[in-house]
Amino acid sequence: MSRQTVGEALSARLFAAETAIDAALTEAASLVAMLPAARAGAYLSAVTGQGAFDAAAAAVTSLTQARAHMVATHNTLSALARKLGLETLAVGPLDKPEDVPSNGGGVNKTIIDEVNKALPNTVNVC
Repeated sequence: MSRQTVGEALSARLFAAETAIDAALTEAASLVAMLPAARAGAYLSAVTGQGAFDAAAAAVTSLTQARAHMVATHNTLSALARKLGLETLAVGPLDKPEDVPSNGGGVNKTIIDEVNKALPNTVNVC
C-alpha cells in the first residue's frame, strides 16, 4: 500500500469523523435550545429539568472540545502530508480556508460569488 493510498484512506476517515462530530454537536445544541421552551410549554417551574439542561449543556461543551481536538488532528495530519510530499488530499464538497479562489464547495457558484463579495478580503482564518 503506497503512502498516497494510506493518506487518501486517512483523509476519508478524518472527513467522516469531522462530519459525525458536527452532526452530534448540531443535534445536542438543538436539544439544549429546545429544553427551556419545552419546560415553559409544559407550564413547569424553572427548577424542573435543570439537571437535564445542565447535562445537555455539558454534552455540547464536550462535543465542542472533541471538535477542537479533531481540528488539531486535521492540522497535524496536513502538516505530515506536506512533509512527506503527498499530493493534496481532499474528501467531500467543502472548501478549505486556503482555497483562494473558492472551489465552490458544492454550492451554486453565483451564491458563492455574492457571499465572497460581502466577506473581508483576507486570508486569515478564525
